[in-house]
Amino acid sequence: MKTRFLSLKIGAAFVAAAGLWITAGTQAVAHHAFSAEFDPNRPVLLRGPITRVEWVNPHTWIHLEVTNDDDSKTIWMVEGGTPNTLLRRGLTRDSILPGTYIVVDGYQSKDRSARANGRDITFEDGRKFFMGSSGTGAPYDNEQRDN
Repeated sequence: MKTRFLSLKIGAAFVAAAGLWITAGTQAVAHHAFSAEFDPNRPVLLRGPITRVEWVNPHTWIHLEVTNDDDSKTIWMVEGGTPNTLLRRGLTRDSILPGTYIVVDGYQSKDRSARANGRDITFEDGRKFFMGSSGTGAPYDNEQRDN
């Protein structure tokens, strides 16, 4: 009887440990460091109206329509911090609505696609917010920001 009870305890401990291991592995894959995806040597300045906002974890995504030098249009995806982080900085779902014209200062993705990590977002009325998602390799990680 004692052997059977000990086996059940060991089995339960193994299942719990395996569950924690799987969960930890999932979280590590789902989130990334700035330097894994974005290039600090490729700054971009994007201007245009917001076309879509994804207010989701672990990062918000703001899509904006940028007019290129040849007058063609490109939809850029700009990654920001978590929704909670943006809320604490003063950005809300109501302040970043489709159609709102913004300027984003950020860094292009390493694969050179139309994706960037946004550092600052400026509205037409001059309001400026730090929207960046800091992390390993992100510019300004240890620098004091205005907002």
